[in-house]
Amino acid sequence: MAFKKLSFSLPESVESQLVTTVENWEGAGSTERIWQKDAAVWTNSGENKWLGWLNIAADELAKLDEYRDLREDVAAAGFADIVLMGMGGSSLGPEVLATTFGIENFHILDSTVPAQVRSVEARVDLAKTLFIVASKSGTTLEPNCFMLYFFDRIATAVGRESAGQHFIAITDPGSKLEEEARELGFRKIIHGKPDVGGRFSALSPFGMAPAAVMGLDVESILTRAAAMAAECRNAAAAENPGALLGIILGVCHAAGRDKLTIFASKELESLGAWLEQLIAESTGKNGAAIIPIDGEAPQPTVSYGPDRVFVDIRLAGGNGADVDLSALRAAGHPVLQIEMADVSVIGAEFFRWEFATAAAGAVMGLNPFDQPDVEAAKIETRSLTDAFESSGSLPDEETFFEAEGIKMFASAEYAAH
Repeated sequence: MAFKKLSFSLPESVESQLVTTVENWEGAGSTERIWQKDAAVWTNSGENKWLGWLNIAADELAKLDEYRDLREDVAAAGFADIVLMGMGGSSLGPEVLATTFGIENFHILDSTVPAQVRSVEARVDLAKTLFIVASKSGTTLEPNCFMLYFFDRIATAVGRESAGQHFIAITDPGSKLEEEARELGFRKIIHGKPDVGGRFSALSPFGMAPAAVMGLDVESILTRAAAMAAECRNAAAAENPGALLGIILGVCHAAGRDKLTIFASKELESLGAWLEQLIAESTGKNGAAIIPIDGEAPQPTVSYGPDRVFVDIRLAGGNGADVDLSALRAAGHPVLQIEMADVSVIGAEFFRWEFATAAAGAVMGLNPFDQPDVEAAKIETRSLTDAFESSGSLPDEETFFEAEGIKMFASAEYAAH
């Protein structure tokens, strides 16, 4: 299965560096080493523990019967709506699929703003709704809060003894969420893969189980992803759609082009939000970052500074975004174009961009799979919630600024700035 190769236009200085970097990449056997799960391609700090996504399409294709059974069970139960409750990687992949394929009865809840929770609740008939609780660690605060709230609401609507049959959990084996799901009698518990990180999980059970519940053709999505994975094994970077894209992004970053502006056809516009998390969390560390810019209206060419890279993702035969790419090229900006045959190849694009992100991380000399700031935030949140459960109150905080009814809080370190 062939995919249209990436087309691109680069400033002369960037293209010269690209040639050198491709030679170095191929000389070091970097593509082969990625597939061999050699952590030294990056920083040799445990990256090999997070490479399960490389083979995920083939792994998931072996489970097609399970996904068909899941779809048949949900359909037979007569659920009118599905609500997925998750954050980040647990919800962005399914959201892309639902939006791209126009699944109107699939709803995402990824905000703790009370108005958002009430809005989702108002759009569904609780007695006919299936809730998917998606949390890799099983301890993420937001989906756990969503679960407790809606379990209570469902118990009121259909009775506590039947409430669990309105819930499915997707989580890693042995998590706290799995334990709670068993206690509450969930309809189904689906295990994720511990060696696949959240933002690389679109083709894992975190993406494919919701796809099956929606009634999408999981086999088609995975078959196309597997075909892209096969192309991303090519040792020649110019013939490897994922490696070439990632190397270009890494070289552009080294040239000061650290802002990736994403344009997409209307049918593909939800892909940008998924790319934002994948690229920003993977490359944003150690004082470096490729910063994705999604949803920005096209500007006159003179409005863009020398820190931009542009990618245009469009459907074959479509108009794409309303942007003059020729003017951007003429102005010396790096411009990349990806053309998808149709929306059915979305699984291939998931894999292409995951491989590209891994390759960009290698060029940038960082670990694209860890998330130090995210983990630090989770630790602090758990500390606060544990303290609240123990004492019944949160610790007192002092303001560093207060005026006209506005109060601002921060640690002494940050307040000093």
